[in-house]
Amino acid sequence: MNEGVRTGVAEDGAIRDLTGVDRKLSSFLEILKESYARNVSVESFVSSLIQKSKWKTYQCDPLATSPTIKRACLRMPYQPPEVWGCGVTYIRSKQARETETTIKGIYHRAYEAIRPEVFFKATASRCVGPNEPICIRSDSKWTVPEPELTFILGVRNDIVGYTIGNDVSARDIEGENPLYLTQAKIYKGCCAIGPVIATPEEVDNPGDLDIECKIFRKNELLFVGQTNTSRMKRSVEELCSYLCRDNPVPMGTLCLTGTGVVPPDDFSLRHGDLVEITVEKIGTLRNPVIQL
Repeated sequence: MNEGVRTGVAEDGAIRDLTGVDRKLSSFLEILKESYARNVSVESFVSSLIQKSKWKTYQCDPLATSPTIKRACLRMPYQPPEVWGCGVTYIRSKQARETETTIKGIYHRAYEAIRPEVFFKATASRCVGPNEPICIRSDSKWTVPEPELTFILGVRNDIVGYTIGNDVSARDIEGENPLYLTQAKIYKGCCAIGPVIATPEEVDNPGDLDIECKIFRKNELLFVGQTNTSRMKRSVEELCSYLCRDNPVPMGTLCLTGTGVVPPDDFSLRHGDLVEITVEKIGTLRNPVIQL
């Protein structure tokens, strides 16, 4: 029986069906609206429901599969109205951008500047969720994943949650000319988000989270890299401040905070690869790769 898209609470290897308790709560945005209406945090609102209600539960492991209408599966946590990105927030990213670009010095200046690099990344239609394919542009020969801590904005430009983002990027296109940034960043399947949303209470300190990226090819581990958000030059609060400055972003907007994990310069994603990103206190996001 197809019960449609539902929202749940992940806990101890299982997901409790929140939509089954209240059909109005069919997405994270609806939960967020209700928490604002009650003047409580999302954490407090959901906790109050858990204490009062009987839940239908799903085990997490069987949900980690490619989306299909025939069985329950994890989908993108919600449909974000806008997705933004931040660049050159780690020194590793600055080094990689300086290596690839034909116009030297601009990424060094961006890293050292007071103002961060902030750019529009995607709409919901260009994003994918867990186990859905991320894409390589048909005109790119050097595309890489970019594993990033991602925050979610509320109605007061407050950070109401965190998830994992994969800012898939065509390094050859961006490197050819910085003005080609949008073509390197914005296209079909250019961004993966998920698998869940962690509340600020669960994350506690976004400035100290381990991030790991693994890339598999034909079931063999081809690349693994790690970083920690403590290596970010800028805090999430600073990035949030610049994103929202004179820029009325809608509730539920996502912002990717930059990457500190960059594969070697001779590496590019290929059709059939699998990218696995783990962020401490949030979970693991897995996506196959397809060539457009």
